[in-house]
Order: sequence, then structure tokens, then C-alpha cells
Amino acid sequence: MVGKKILIICSYANSLIHFRGDFIADLLKNGFMVYGVAPDMSQEIHSKLTEMGAIPLEYQLQRTGMNPLKDLKSILELRKIIKAHDIDLVFPYTIKPVIYGSIAANMSKIPAVSLITGLGFTFTGTSKKARTLQKITELLYKVSIRKNKLVIFQNRDDHELFLERNIIKEDNKVDFVSGSGVNLNLYPTRVNNKTTDKIIFILVARLIREKGIHLFIEAASLLKKEFPNAEFHVIGKPDLSPSAIRLEQLHKLNEQGTIVYHGRQKNVAEFLFNSDIFVLPTFYREGVPRSILEALSVGMPIITTDSPGCRETVVKGENGILVAPQDLDSLVEAMRFFLENPKQIEIKGSKSRELAEQKFDVKIINAKLISLLSEELK
Repeated sequence: MVGKKILIICSYANSLIHFRGDFIADLLKNGFMVYGVAPDMSQEIHSKLTEMGAIPLEYQLQRTGMNPLKDLKSILELRKIIKAHDIDLVFPYTIKPVIYGSIAANMSKIPAVSLITGLGFTFTGTSKKARTLQKITELLYKVSIRKNKLVIFQNRDDHELFLERNIIKEDNKVDFVSGSGVNLNLYPTRVNNKTTDKIIFILVARLIREKGIHLFIEAASLLKKEFPNAEFHVIGKPDLSPSAIRLEQLHKLNEQGTIVYHGRQKNVAEFLFNSDIFVLPTFYREGVPRSILEALSVGMPIITTDSPGCRETVVKGENGILVAPQDLDSLVEAMRFFLENPKQIEIKGSKSRELAEQKFDVKIINAKLISLLSEELK
């Protein structure tokens, strides 16, 4: 595959480094020429990609909503990039890049391999707007990915949903990887033998309702009365989503001592290393949440929902607890379990690291992805 040109398309330039940096590095080591294309690319990301040996490119993308003219412009820009750089294979991930990148590849008669990294708000929301958007997205998926050489899913629930909704057919070629993987060296583990009753729960996420931030806060409010030494830490920042929590509310809760709010942080590994239990009560349609994989690597017990993408990260009775989506009582009881049984933190935490090493090591994920892409280029 030496010299083959792969175009990686995403919706956020940061993800090319933070989520796909190891993957790009491994592609380059295997002799591929890698082009990374994203909207609004900062000079920092541009420079990092260039230093790695990849070729950074930009295209325009309206990340939210549907505007036919802007969407068509994105498709045509991607087609122009494909032709201008004589791309051999298109590899898009996240919803809009998968749809528009696949259409552009089909128009250019270039093979595409799409990575489905979760279905997000579109397949989670229950409002009239969300249901309308879901129908439009389903149609666009049908038009775009049915002609792909391969569709890769991060969990089997999403594959089953695509079959049920007739987005893809039984004869469409598919495969599976366990999320985006985690670099075990960047998230080193430790033996966490608790000797104090100051037990720290931590949530790292986009601070929107679908990710469970409101449930985490409610659980913290209840448990803080019963276990005053427990701490409930939050890392992340509200975004422009209509369901985002207000920043003023977070600061108020921090002042009251209900939570410890850190805002957005670059050194997440350090915060995980100094915390005890990772909590993500999401009901968002995840692929496999990267934040959970990082917590697994550090050796933390996991509390998350029994929902697509999340259930893959917890082995029942081994490394954590799965709770019912949007169920406060279930979440509170799971968190109380560790407060009442602190010795389980070390036991379940060590099992988390074992799971990360066996299933979610980025080296395993990348090797499989590169093998799949190489096969489609033969």
C-alpha cells in the first residue's frame, strides 16, 4: 500500500490530532500518504499534522442543521479535493462527513470506507424537530453509504438499527472495531487502594443533558448529604446545544460545594489519575465513548448506562456498573455502592485496565483499521 493516498474527513479539526492522531501516525508508518481535511483548521492543528508528515486541508461545513445549498457546497468542495489530490480512498467519520464524503467519493468514482462513530442527538432526541431530522438523515445515509466499499461500526447496536431502518442492506459489507481506542501510555494506570473516605467521582463530557450532566448533579446533591466527604468533579464546557447546562449554574453549584467544576482541561489524564470512579450517565447514541476508554486505561471503575456504545465498556460484575438510561435512582445506587464498598474501587479498577489492554488498546484498533483499508485498496 506504499504511496496510496487516503483522505480522512471529519467535522472538527481537533479530532484529527486528539482522536485520530495515533491512527494517522500508524498509517504514515505503513507507507500511506495521509490527507486530513476538516473545517476551521487552526494553525496549531495545521502545524501538528504537517510535523507528523500528513497533509492538512480545509473545507466548509455547517455542523448543525440542514441547509441544502451549504451542504451541496461541502460535497462539491470535497469532490474538488479528491480530484485535485488524486485520492485513492476516502475515509470519513461522524455523521455529516460520512454522508457528504461518501457522496463526493461516489461522484468521483473513488472507493469510500465509512466509520460510524455513533449516531448522536439525531437518533436520540424525541422532539418533532429531532424526528424530522432523523428521517432526513436516514435518507441521506441511504443515498450515500450503500455504495461504500465497507461500513465500519463501533458497536453492533448501530449496525442493527441501520438494518432495521433499511439504511443499509444485508449484503452491504460491514465490519466492527471497539471504538477509536486509547493510547495506554498516555493514560497510565495505578493501583488505587483507598485509605480515606474522600471518594472522588468524575464526569468528563460535553455538558449537555443527553450526556447525563443533569443526572450527575442530582445524584451528587443527594449523596453529598449522606456522604459529606465524597466529591463530584466535572470536566467539560457547555456548548451551543439547546440542551447544554448553563455555565452560571455550574459555577453556583461549585460555590455551594455540590460539585467541583474544572471547566475544559487539556490534562484530563492527570484528573482521572487523581479520581476514583468514572461516571457517564449518557443517553446519547454513542459509538464507544472515548472518555470511558481513557478511564478504563487509568484503571477506574466505570458507571455508565446500559445503552449502545456504553455497554461494551463494562463487563457485568467485573469492572463497573451499568445503570438504566435516564434513571436517577439507578445512578444513585450505583454510586452509593462504591461509597459503601471502597475496597471495590481497587478490584474493579484493575479489571478496567485489563479490559483496556485486551480490547481497547489503540494499537489493536489501528492495526485492524489499517488491515481493512488495505484490503479495500487491493
